[in-house]
Amino acid sequence: MSRQIRRIIVAIDSLKGSLTSLEAGAAAKRGIESVSNHQVKVYPLADGGEGTCKAIIAGLGGVLKSVEVTNPLGGKVAAQFGEVLDKRLAVIEMANAAGLPLVPEDKRNPLNTTTYGVGELIKIAIDDGCRDFVIGIGGSATNDCGLGMLTALGYKFIGGGIYGRDLETVTAIDDSNVLPELKDCSFRIACDVTNPLTGANGCSAVYAPQKGATPEIVQQMDAWIKNFGSLSAAFLKLNEQSVPGDGAAGGLGFAFRSYLRGKLLPGVDLVLDALNIAEDLKSADVLITGEGRLDYQTAQGKAPSGVAKLAKKLNPNIITIGLGGSVADISDDAGLDATFAILRSPMTLAEAMNKDVAQKNISETTAQIVKLIIRSQRHCKEDALND
Repeated sequence: MSRQIRRIIVAIDSLKGSLTSLEAGAAAKRGIESVSNHQVKVYPLADGGEGTCKAIIAGLGGVLKSVEVTNPLGGKVAAQFGEVLDKRLAVIEMANAAGLPLVPEDKRNPLNTTTYGVGELIKIAIDDGCRDFVIGIGGSATNDCGLGMLTALGYKFIGGGIYGRDLETVTAIDDSNVLPELKDCSFRIACDVTNPLTGANGCSAVYAPQKGATPEIVQQMDAWIKNFGSLSAAFLKLNEQSVPGDGAAGGLGFAFRSYLRGKLLPGVDLVLDALNIAEDLKSADVLITGEGRLDYQTAQGKAPSGVAKLAKKLNPNIITIGLGGSVADISDDAGLDATFAILRSPMTLAEAMNKDVAQKNISETTAQIVKLIIRSQRHCKEDALND
């Protein structure tokens, strides 16, 4: 370690059930500043799933807005989304309007659920002046191929309605009343699955059973969605009827890609791009990242690996360090130079997840890491002088 360490970037994912991303990052910053005067900048981190909206909004200084929209069963629900109005950006998690937890277990059936509320959220954000959309589509209760969302945005599906069951009877498409502002909007969709729209690996076969579908319903909906996809492809003059990721969120990936010209992107890449962390990584000397548990899954699209790999790509000399509540079986391709468990003494899981304890553990562990960096720098400097 021959170069001088000056700038440290901290970007730690939330420790589920314990700390938010920014709380974990602030704890690491306190640890660094307790033993050094290094420049430290904290970024929130998420992987496109739950917590993505709050992470991006916190990182960009936006606001959270709560509005009433249609829930998956056609009732009403108070749903949050984020806006950064100076950037004309809206950040939406579809699960807030059409997520599986919003449907009681005894009423789960993708024939009877809709994404209409997702379309309402988009429309409200458009009315507020937003034109750039970042949307997480994980955790859906739906398998309507975006029928409800698109209807809320002004598309008319002749013979159909807004629920999954209405895919069976759609015969034609009318876009004469589509919101005119949509043509000026861009959509970046957090999509970490590669499922096609239909078939053995499609949305109906793979995900609909989790949403209450019987084998018979799966077979029916797969056929309906195949027909809807063909009808849509002809109407929209698509070069490709289906691509990997179209099956995400019950076909919502297809709706975004085809009707709204959306880009389906890995969740962590989308978040990092939205936060514009790249410029700081280029000039940083150390990246400190992490999550609740670092293990073999970390390299498989998890946020700490995503930011570490981006850092190495932009700045091959950067030191990348991973912190975890526990650490096990980290693969070499996770992008991390070293990993550290933050536990400072034996304790139960409940004790480790206590907010104050977790913050203290992160601060103290980070302080020790930075002290080691400082000591290594001092030795390198002395060796250089002796030479």
